[in-house]
Amino acid sequence: MPDSHGIVLELNQLACGYADHPVVTDLNIHLRSGDIGCLLGPSGCGKTTSLRAIAGFEPITGGEIRLDGRSLSTPTRRVSPEARRIGMVFQDYALFPHLTVQENVAFGISKHPDRKTKVAELLELVKLAPLSKRYPHELSGGQQQRVALARALAPDPKLLLLDEPFSNLDGELRRRLSGEVRDILKLRGTSAMLVTHDQNEAFAVSDHVGVLKDGHLQQWDTPYNLYHEPATPFVASFIGQGYFIRGQLISPDTVQTELGVIRGNRAYQLPAGSAVDVLLRPDDIVGEQHSSLRATIIGKTFLGATTLYRLQLPTGSILESIFPSHDDHSLGKSLGIRIAADHLVVFAAQGSVNLHAQLPLEQVLGADPSNVSS
Repeated sequence: MPDSHGIVLELNQLACGYADHPVVTDLNIHLRSGDIGCLLGPSGCGKTTSLRAIAGFEPITGGEIRLDGRSLSTPTRRVSPEARRIGMVFQDYALFPHLTVQENVAFGISKHPDRKTKVAELLELVKLAPLSKRYPHELSGGQQQRVALARALAPDPKLLLLDEPFSNLDGELRRRLSGEVRDILKLRGTSAMLVTHDQNEAFAVSDHVGVLKDGHLQQWDTPYNLYHEPATPFVASFIGQGYFIRGQLISPDTVQTELGVIRGNRAYQLPAGSAVDVLLRPDDIVGEQHSSLRATIIGKTFLGATTLYRLQLPTGSILESIFPSHDDHSLGKSLGIRIAADHLVVFAAQGSVNLHAQLPLEQVLGADPSNVSS
């Protein structure tokens, strides 16, 4: 367990569920003061149930929730939601339609000694001061989201919870507003926990992200480490883009694959000759005009500055690669490629063996070092 100094939220072996149906099991997360965390995962993985348990809306069946060192919930005792000093921004904003913008923001601080000044400061912060007299139906979706954020921040919560806060917004507005929300929270030093199924959103807003699968935490880490250092095959496949190819371990940092011998920058604790799955991201595959390693373009997606190509190897395996968009290639064309993957991500092989990559051990151990990619 980490040092508790600076920890605002602790979920210790948290379990939640309904009757005989467990939803979340053994969830352990520590969020530092001023940081923004996120629970990320597919629908039904338990992320919203976890958030509602933190808020006090759901009982827990095991473990403990602590906020700023204070126990909020155990299986036998639960502090009420209104006594937790936790703010909440709901997916549908939950604004009061009969109240103006400033009245919505002021709703939760009726006893504040300088209520009017507090509301004015928050409306300036979220850039809505000129719209203070309007009603929610007179605002855009992004403006309503800012009102909901200001209202949640008004009581100065110890922790702010955001439940899929940008899901009702279109792409560009979603991207811009997620950045603005992060800036506002960082400016105020507000600790927050976000729930989303959108990894781009999670990465844009959060300092640490917890990836959930079937109610179990797979990894709690920085966005960078989730992408480059995934702890499980699920995290590797869920985060970013990429494909697994089968290989055999030659040495702790070197793998024989159908693409040749690849050497990474770390050691793997598996015996020589072990069947492994190697993750290759689109940025690991680069063009090499005169390479003997060829792949056929079977799909392409124009992304503006870049184009994502779907490539098929002679063995039938599929890869993806990103090229500059001006480097335009047609479907069906054969491309020379090479591997540029020093941050090699390798797991013990799962499922059936790809015989194209499964070589006799004596051949693997005798591989020509001159063919190593790194």
